[in-house]
Amino acid sequence: MDKNYLIQQLKELSDGYGLGISEQAIEKVISFSRFKVYSKGEMLARSGDKSTTAGVVLNGVVRSYYIDKDGNDITQYFAAEGNWCVDSGMVGFDEMQASWEAIEDTTVMLFDVKDMKDLIYSDEQLKNIWINALESGMRYKIYRENGFLVENATERYMSFRKAYPKLAERVPLRYIATYLGITPESLSRIRCALKEKNTD
Repeated sequence: MDKNYLIQQLKELSDGYGLGISEQAIEKVISFSRFKVYSKGEMLARSGDKSTTAGVVLNGVVRSYYIDKDGNDITQYFAAEGNWCVDSGMVGFDEMQASWEAIEDTTVMLFDVKDMKDLIYSDEQLKNIWINALESGMRYKIYRENGFLVENATERYMSFRKAYPKLAERVPLRYIATYLGITPESLSRIRCALKEKNTD
């Protein structure tokens, strides 16, 4: 990939999230990163793989998922443009805690976890961005847990639509259903009921 194009793309992602990462820091990241295009349905990583590599989605959508004790495929997280993926190593795990699959043809910037952490801890701006990312991750986790504790299935779906309006149109319904903890049939009924009320 052309370096100037990558710098521009990463700068646009940074600015779009209000991060304001410097061009110098972006160039450093590019210097130790590689870029890979995953086809729709292709695996980025599997649960139990070594987590020495992490990534950021440049375009496309991926999901993390696990298989529960009954063999059910449960979606844990969706990552679209600008989001971390295959990132277990970034938060201290030696192995991937979930499997990662491309939902669309997806381009990912991959890098060694140690290289990225060394850069983050050597740059005050990146360190602050990383702290904010960790706080955002904690808020997401609390939001997910609270949703299952206090919201019914319809409310969880409406919260998902509100929080991720673009993802709702890009992700297959069966994955959204497992993310919400319901069956695809239940999600279809919810969507039909909401359409009748003109709120979907």
